[in-house]
Amino acid sequence: MATPAKIKLLFPLKVEANVSGIGKKVNGTKVNGTKVEMGGKKNKSSLEEEEETATTATAAGGQPKSSFSSTMPAGLKAYAQSPALQAVLAALANVVLAAEKQRKLEEIAGKTEVPVDALRQGRLVEGKLVYRQTFVIRSYEVGADKTASVETLMNHFQETALNHVWMVGLAGDGFGATHAMIRHNLIWVVSRMQVQVEQYPAWGDVVEMDTWVTGSGKNGMRRDWLARDYKTGQVLARATSTWVMMNQKTRRLSKMPNEVREEISPHFLERSAIKENNIVTQKIKKLDDSAQLVRSGLTPKRSDLDMNQHVNNVKYIGWMMESIPSAIQEGHELETLILEYRRECSQSDVVQSMTTLQEISNASRIGPLQFTHLLRLQVDGAEIVRGSTHWRLKKPFHHNAH
Repeated sequence: MATPAKIKLLFPLKVEANVSGIGKKVNGTKVNGTKVEMGGKKNKSSLEEEEETATTATAAGGQPKSSFSSTMPAGLKAYAQSPALQAVLAALANVVLAAEKQRKLEEIAGKTEVPVDALRQGRLVEGKLVYRQTFVIRSYEVGADKTASVETLMNHFQETALNHVWMVGLAGDGFGATHAMIRHNLIWVVSRMQVQVEQYPAWGDVVEMDTWVTGSGKNGMRRDWLARDYKTGQVLARATSTWVMMNQKTRRLSKMPNEVREEISPHFLERSAIKENNIVTQKIKKLDDSAQLVRSGLTPKRSDLDMNQHVNNVKYIGWMMESIPSAIQEGHELETLILEYRRECSQSDVVQSMTTLQEISNASRIGPLQFTHLLRLQVDGAEIVRGSTHWRLKKPFHHNAH
């Protein structure tokens, strides 16, 4: 006999539906009768009285009958015994049983991939080694051309990475730090990142993003992302990044403790979002005072700080764009972005953005362009981040209806 299904309502009410024998079939589930019990916590005498008086049967016309304690208020008893209420309860019980049956069938067939985070709209797939999340491009995430910016994609990269750590059960109370990292006063810092954008999503588009991690050398970790259009499956962007550990108190880089390595290594997946021959490994050339384009006096706001109390790395991209003429940005879109992070930036720092156009064939405002960037502290020239960007002519805007 199947286990009875129970539904809790606003008042103490229990619905039991037995599925043995021959009865009405709902969504593939046979239902023979329904038992309704009302009342709160029962003492021994009331339970004994109910065992003696409560019975469940099915009338000739198919309506379930119920017995109730004689101590129930007359008005509530009459309401509970009404055929309409009993029909609703029977229907609810049928729904619960049918849903449970379907869930078990899907579980047996291997179709369910759990756990699922309904609020974040994320789930673990591919043996729980890949975190997959969907999101909608909002109106405040697009520019004048109604498409998302690279900063929007970077913010979603960061969000899915943090959600991944949370879903696999590694998240402590830090900014993506694991339980073992917190015990060692360690935090993650990104040292290098490469992003390739094939097509920018537009306002209202639904994006599906995968992220996973693997090792990088003795003391690092690599995290990759793959973003697709949810409706068509078309690849929108690829990204890879390298992360190292920093002591939160001394602000110095740290070796990865064995305890941390043992904690994260079971979640490693040897896969690259960007093809190996497209991954740029050579270091970016450092710019000096002879840079062609310079923008000075950039200062971070308090809202630019992350939970580790330094400027969020996404902010650096906006600062680099500050030194590129708007005429170039209007006719071109960023295709490839490479960042090499050198040091932290705090709220009290004043930043200088420097950019130089690289000498390439057909280098003009109407063709592909490549820039080298440097963000540095204005007071002493200390490097914050080096960057390299490749730009292509903007593609015609095509927006799928949503």
